[in-house]
Order: sequence, then C-alpha cells, then structure tokens
Amino acid sequence: MPRYYFHIAYKGTNYRGWQKQRNVSTVQQTIEECLQKTLRKKITCIGCSRTDTGVHAAQYFFHIDVQEPLKKDFQTILNKVLPPDISISGIIEIEGTPHAQFAVTERTYDYFIHTTKDPFLTDTSSYYELKNMDFPKMNNAAQILLKYNDFRAFCKTPDRHDSTICQIKAVNIFKNKNENRIRFQITADRFLKSMIRILVYQLLEVGQGKISCEQFENYLSTNQPPRFLNMAYPQGLFLSKVSYPFLEMPQHTEMFRMIYEDDDGYWQIIKNKSTLSRG
Repeated sequence: MPRYYFHIAYKGTNYRGWQKQRNVSTVQQTIEECLQKTLRKKITCIGCSRTDTGVHAAQYFFHIDVQEPLKKDFQTILNKVLPPDISISGIIEIEGTPHAQFAVTERTYDYFIHTTKDPFLTDTSSYYELKNMDFPKMNNAAQILLKYNDFRAFCKTPDRHDSTICQIKAVNIFKNKNENRIRFQITADRFLKSMIRILVYQLLEVGQGKISCEQFENYLSTNQPPRFLNMAYPQGLFLSKVSYPFLEMPQHTEMFRMIYEDDDGYWQIIKNKSTLSRG
C-alpha cells in the first residue's frame, strides 16, 4: 500500500486549526473532503502537527495511504479543488511507513508583530502598540529558554500531555531597521499546547519592562506559571519549517523564501554578549 507525503502551506485565518472537529471548519477536514471528491473514496490525512485557530503554516506535511499509486497530475487536480488558502507544492511517495507526526525531528515556528497599524498585515501579523522596547533584555530572556527542558509553566493544558519536556534547539529574535516589525523564531523537537504564543507574550512583557529576566526564569525553574497565562494573538504565528531525517524540502511560499533568504537584510537578528546556544 503506497504511502504519500503531501508538502503543503495554508493560511489559517478561516479555520479552527488543523485538527478535524465537529461542526467547525478545519484544514484537515477541508483537505479530506477534497481528497474524497478526487479519489472517490474516504481518505484520512495524518498531519505532522496541530495548529491553533487562526494559526498559519508556511510548511506542513501530512501523509495518506492509498490502494493504488496516484496519477502524475494528481497534484494539479487537487490544487484546483482546494480553496485558495491551501496549496500543495509536492507529493512524495515514501519508502516504508514513516509517520508524518512521529517521524518529525524538529519544528520551527516564526511569530510576526507589527507596531504600526497596517491593514495589509492584519491576517498574518499581530498588531501591538509597543514603544521603547528593550531588545537586548528581551533577547537575554529568550536565551534562558535554552537552559531548561520542562515547559509546564508555559503550557495551556499541561495535564493533558504525557510529558511537558521539550528540547528547544534555537531561539532568535529579529527586528527591522525601523523597529516597527519584530519576528520571533523558535526551533524545538516538540511544542506544547499554545506554548509559542504564551512564550511570546511573556517575552514582550520582558521587553516592555513589565517583568524582569529573573521573574521570567523563575517560571521555568519552579514550574509555576504566571498568575495570568496570557497568550499572544494567533494570527502572527506560522509553523515555518518541519524537519525529517529522510526528507528535506524548502518552503515554497514566496513570503517565506524572501524571509529565509533575506538578501536585502530587512531582518536584523538581535544579539548580545550573554547569548547562549545549545550544542
């Protein structure tokens, strides 16, 4: 029975996340309905990760198992059936039966903020009125994350997870020259429920001087969450890279090609002397 990996991207604005749910529109449900129309049989998509309501994916993989090999033009056919906010850039037949979720070794998320109101960014970046941000201090707090592996304090539903252990591999913060756009980038082997959005909110609190780096680290060292577990807005969050040991594919969306290549130096990485790294 052939197994195929689908390389896709989606804008999550109109969906209640990836995971199929009753009586709401989700990415998984939409794709499965389109597959059923084209293949004329019920198909289950196994996704590489869950995403929350309104969250986007610049790179996402799911797998399906079929009885017969797919036709060469199946990608073109399916793209015509799918709505404009979901696109397929590749369909890869995989040897064996590696699981799209459990075979992932790393995931990277990017979170975008704009501090000047812009109607053309409203669906894909979060608007915050931020002034006089202490970027080095915020970066110091971000690098503290590399010292810890239990993120119970920054999980919306810790008791629903078998474990709250995560290995964060890299944390980077970028700003543009005008300092009216900010980008957080975090890579880890796994993430907990709403973990990225909670972390971004707390890092913004540090950057605004509302909490200290010591307070931020105390949440991690004691596993005690903040009194109010607030989250950053969902529309700024993108699942931007998914890594497998047997598959390496670049993001196919123009937006993320420009971001990752960044030939004109639009994004400036924030560095300071106390920056840590995990080997």
